[in-house]
Amino acid sequence: MSPFPSLPTEQAPSNTAFEIGWDFAHHRLVPPAEHLMPGNPVRSGWEAGKAAFGQRTLRVTPHIRKWLQLRLGAWVRGKAFEGVQVTPAFLERIDVTRCPITGQALTRGTGADTDASVDRVNNHAGYAAGNLAVMSVRANQAKSAYGWGDAATFVRHIEAGQLGQIDGLNAREWARLAALMSYCTPLSHEEAANLPLLVLPPPRLRLLNPVQAVQAGLTLCFAQVGKAPRLDALVRIFPSGIQREVRYFLAALQARRVAAGPAATAGALRAALEAAWSQPVLMRLWRRVALRLNQAHFESVAAALPAAAGGLAPFRYLSLEQATEGWALETGGMAVPEGWPEGQASNPVGGALTPPAWRTGEGGPRGRRRPERGNVPLARFLSE
Repeated sequence: MSPFPSLPTEQAPSNTAFEIGWDFAHHRLVPPAEHLMPGNPVRSGWEAGKAAFGQRTLRVTPHIRKWLQLRLGAWVRGKAFEGVQVTPAFLERIDVTRCPITGQALTRGTGADTDASVDRVNNHAGYAAGNLAVMSVRANQAKSAYGWGDAATFVRHIEAGQLGQIDGLNAREWARLAALMSYCTPLSHEEAANLPLLVLPPPRLRLLNPVQAVQAGLTLCFAQVGKAPRLDALVRIFPSGIQREVRYFLAALQARRVAAGPAATAGALRAALEAAWSQPVLMRLWRRVALRLNQAHFESVAAALPAAAGGLAPFRYLSLEQATEGWALETGGMAVPEGWPEGQASNPVGGALTPPAWRTGEGGPRGRRRPERGNVPLARFLSE
């Protein structure tokens, strides 16, 4: 039997703010002052938690603080937060030491713009596993509410106008941000096939476009220290009519791996491979592969890649339904109002949102039912 009291049943599970306040108290933390006004549901949950737990509280870690901060911020802004998979342990697993956008070493709790922060990669999806990444405060603030297309446009504006920066990021940093955001944004096959892999996927990111999943998986095969992929095995997972072009592309990646030197660290290998994708020759070789196949071809290649890579591509194959669990794509990342889906919810992306059909008898985590989706690709990748 747990020594801690459970959340009062009359408050659970609909009152998100009450739960957040309750968890602040569970860890002997105080919510921000603006949420301590009388009548605020966060304060109500916090006071109820203090009365219930007393001195029997849990140890606080930086990732628990970040977890509470994200939940509170999502509630304030009306954003969806998937609380089954996004836990303090999950936030610890996605943590990195360098910002994937600026390349700077991340600091912690200094108040500087190099401090680590967690944000959604696709701003039109919720706070959910696979859509979160750690980056610097500077990159996060610049990203703001922009989408991947906005970031790509900023690159062109900076280069065309000889500008130094936009919102604190230069052209190279905006290009890396555009690449990162594109992974979690559903794109047409042609759009995704023409994008360079300027930043390798950070931990636990879910890549929604099959051609990019293959692009990243093949690249990561060459990013392992002291190991090399079997090129023949990788070539064979592609249709026979394109295998020569695939071999040329893989040979180019292998050359960049060799050029990094036998003593290259994992970080140096990743940097060398990311730099290779900024070279026109590698993009030209990749397009000869990517644009001769369609999305269905890349679905099949993506499914076969983990086995062919022999463990060198740290990816796992997921269905689209699994990959976007809790993303709230139907509402553009907004939290579902009370009573939905019986009525219609407002869609911030534009227009009214028709509630999805529900698949009965197939509960997700904690028994939640998952919406049906038609006419969608079959699978996606999760970076480990």
